[in-house]
This record gives sequence, structure tokens and C-alpha cells, in this order.
Amino acid sequence: MTAPLRLRLDGAALVSNWRHLAKLGGAASCGAAIKANGYGLGARDVAARLAEAGCRDFFVATWGEAAALAGLGVPVSVLHGVRAEDPLDAPHARPVLSTAEQVKRWKPTGRPCDVMVDTGMNRLGVSAEEIGAGLLDGLAIETLMSHLVSADEDVPLNARQLAAFGALKGRTPAKRMSLANSAGIALGADYAFDLTRPGIALYGGRQRPGHDAIRQVATPEAQILQRRRVRAGESVGYNATWIAPADTEVAILNLGYADGYLRCFSGRGSAMVAGVGLPVIGRVSMDLTAIDVTALPELREGDWVAMSYGLPETAALSGLSQYELLTGLGGRFDRIWA
Repeated sequence: MTAPLRLRLDGAALVSNWRHLAKLGGAASCGAAIKANGYGLGARDVAARLAEAGCRDFFVATWGEAAALAGLGVPVSVLHGVRAEDPLDAPHARPVLSTAEQVKRWKPTGRPCDVMVDTGMNRLGVSAEEIGAGLLDGLAIETLMSHLVSADEDVPLNARQLAAFGALKGRTPAKRMSLANSAGIALGADYAFDLTRPGIALYGGRQRPGHDAIRQVATPEAQILQRRRVRAGESVGYNATWIAPADTEVAILNLGYADGYLRCFSGRGSAMVAGVGLPVIGRVSMDLTAIDVTALPELREGDWVAMSYGLPETAALSGLSQYELLTGLGGRFDRIWA
């Protein structure tokens, strides 16, 4: 059974974005953050396509996300480290240790790990002082990493974090060092170190001028449930927030905030068919959204429309972050790769 919603996913754009980010990173290897189910696109499908393109480093948040990638033959780093409840023997995954307790828990395994060091985020990570006191001695560390606070902005903190992280070079057993996320890659070659870890830019997010070549990957599409004529002076949707200024042809879409198309799009979002913009009218409800289709008399029940969903533009329109726009898309979409 097919769903009345589909997420059109452009595999060529995904690979193109990864290759562009790899080029920006110079000699550094380019990995891929595929947490939150590949930012909502489907982690296994994303990983398979990027691995075929040459990606060799993948990052998820939890061990459950890592388990979902078993059998793909790709190495996975688990950013949230290892709890007492987590496995110590997943052959395809290794933890990114971020506390002294996690280090103590993992060290007896003798297996490879990564380590997060805090350079200013004050979120996850061991401190430079703990490193200096020998906390990491005896670990088999593949990658020492940190995370930039404001890489999408031109602020002094970027340089301070760069200096703090660079000062750790040669002070740990780590084979590689990694600092740059999507925005950090576009800050310049100094931020790349040995490995970059793009996330949102892989999926169409653009945060800095260096992202100009990034292409849209995901486009939500919805099927028309009903077409109706609304007479001048009548309203559409809850609380009558839109009143027809003239007789208006309206299509009701099988799409709503339960699918991640939120109420902030009420009266602001739009759909697109054959290059014609179709504005959202009235209030977006849980399962339904109305659009003005007066300009396209040929549209009928059962036809499909594409929602306007370029990430930077839609973020500016809605007040949502580019990350929320993708990860909030719900499970009722058929995810279809082209």
C-alpha cells in the first residue's frame, strides 16, 4: 500500500553535496553524520549511497542507531559514548568517549574508540586538563574530536576553539583529529585537520558562502484529497483565519503537523506544480493543509503537489532551523530515492 505522502529524495544531489564538502576539506577525509535516521531521510539508504561514493566514516548518536546499520559494512562512531547499558562488542561500531567514567568502562576492552574533547561547547567532552593528567593513556584512539559552537557565524570563538583543539596535537594516542562540521568545513583549511564531519549540508542545508553549490535533497510531496470552490466571504480551516476575497479554487492536501508540516506554515507556506506557486491558505491542521489552486484548473483529486521546501529559504520563512525541517518529517511519508 502506498502512502498519500512521499518524500522525494535526490541521491545524485546527496553524493554531489558530499563530494563538494570533501573538496572544501582539502586533504582531510570527509565523513558523514547520519544520526536521527540520516536526518530523517533514512540512515541505511544514506550510508549505502555515500559509502559507494567513497565515504568511510559515519557518525550516529546512539547504539540503537548504530545497530540499525549492521550489515552494511561501514564503520560507525557513536557520538553519545557508551553507557553501562550499551554493548561493548558491536563489531562495526565504536564509541566516542566523553567522560572519565566512559573511559574507565571502555578501556578494559582494548578495542578502538574515538574521544570527544570540550573546547567551548560545554556539552559533551573530556577536558584538556584531564587529557594532560593522563586520562586517555592506554586507549586505542582512532579519532580525537571536538565540536564548534558557532561555525555558521563569524565570531572570535571559532578561532579560540581552533587554537585550543590544535594545542592537543601529539598529546594523545589518537591517529586522527577532527573539528569541522558542515559550517566549519567552510571556515577554511585550518579547521579541517584530518577528518571532517558534515551533517546538514549533506542533506541540502546551506549555512555559509562556501555552501553555495549545495543542492536540495529532500522534497515533500502530498496528494490532493479534494478540490472545492470556496465562495467569496467564506473561510477555510480552523478558526476561520483565512477568508476568501473572491471565489477561490482550493485543494485539500493529505498533509499536516503530524507529518512535520507545522502550523507555522499556515498562510505562509506554498506548494509548486509545473513552476506555479500555490499558497497555503488557512490554518495547517493535524492531517490536512489547504492550498489555493485557482491558477491551475487542471489539478484534480489524486494529483500530487510538491511542497516548497528549500532548507535555507524555508527556515527563514518558518522560524524553524534547517535541522528541524528535516528531522521533524514524520513516518507517514514514503521515502522514495531517485
